[in-house]
Amino acid sequence: MGIEEIFSGVFKIDGKLATKNLTPGYTVYGERTMKIEGEEYRFWDPYRSKLGAAIMLGLKELPIESGDNILYLGAANGTTPSHMSDIVGSEGLVFCVEFAPRSMRDLIPVCEKKQNMLPILADARKPMDYRKYIDAAECLYEDVAQPDQIRILSMNAKEYLKKGDPALIAVKSQSISATRDKKNVFKEAVAEAELNFDIVQSMQLEPFEKDHLFLSLRFKG
Repeated sequence: MGIEEIFSGVFKIDGKLATKNLTPGYTVYGERTMKIEGEEYRFWDPYRSKLGAAIMLGLKELPIESGDNILYLGAANGTTPSHMSDIVGSEGLVFCVEFAPRSMRDLIPVCEKKQNMLPILADARKPMDYRKYIDAAECLYEDVAQPDQIRILSMNAKEYLKKGDPALIAVKSQSISATRDKKNVFKEAVAEAELNFDIVQSMQLEPFEKDHLFLSLRFKG
């Protein structure tokens, strides 16, 4: 059994991605688990997680570690946030902002089990609406299917990040424009992001996700 820690709290087990389960015995989306030397690991499906896909495709740095507070925009039903929960551990928090009540109904039971995940029903376009829950965050992550997704990231960064802090975003070309060539959509998204962020890395997510560009960024402040 080959196990390797590739980032803080992120492992490859025989080539498959995994995190150490913060809540042993509990799974979030039907993922497989495995016990190694008394520790339970959850396999992280890159076809179900853009961050998982980015890691499998060669993400150079993962700016998330034990004890961090993460602001997650577009938490949906909690698949990727649950793996972040494993990484930041009991000393960290994942603030899970989700706008859709239906997704929130699925997210809440996950947060009840993984108690370092805080569900917040809110519009990510209104970052002040959740200021009462969050003082600051070490990292900002966005997976929001909206035409103004870069603007949403910038608004939240200005509210919650300090200069030099990391941000990660999965840019969906079809959400910005369903008719224009995705290369042009991605080019404009990167140019917009560069107004407020330094680009650390840019990658497309095929074959795991179609029409997605993943950006690793640092906030200019």
